Amino acid sequence: MLDNTCPLCGRLLGAVNIDRHHLIPKTFKGKEQFPIHKICHRKIHSALTERELLQSYHTWDALRAHADIAAFIAWVAKKPPEFYTRTYTSNKKKNG
Repeated sequence: MLDNTCPLCGRLLGAVNIDRHHLIPKTFKGKEQFPIHKICHRKIHSALTERELLQSYHTWDALRAHADIAAFIAWVAKKPPEFYTRTYTSNKKKNG
């Protein structure tokens, strides 16, 4: 049976607004990709740098345990699968 849920938020994946996420960033030779909601993918990359993803957040459990991402998941859980809006979170990796 094919699991048709987002590995980050657990909501069903629809037919629109789907991206693919590398748990090991492509910059660091990551090859394996996972389908994920576009809004969830943008949240990961707005909260964490590529190096942080490589060193500490290269599993779904680690990503879900990150405070900003956990708060995002609690918020997005109430949205329909096709929901998408810009990610307005400050991007510390670019601003700091």
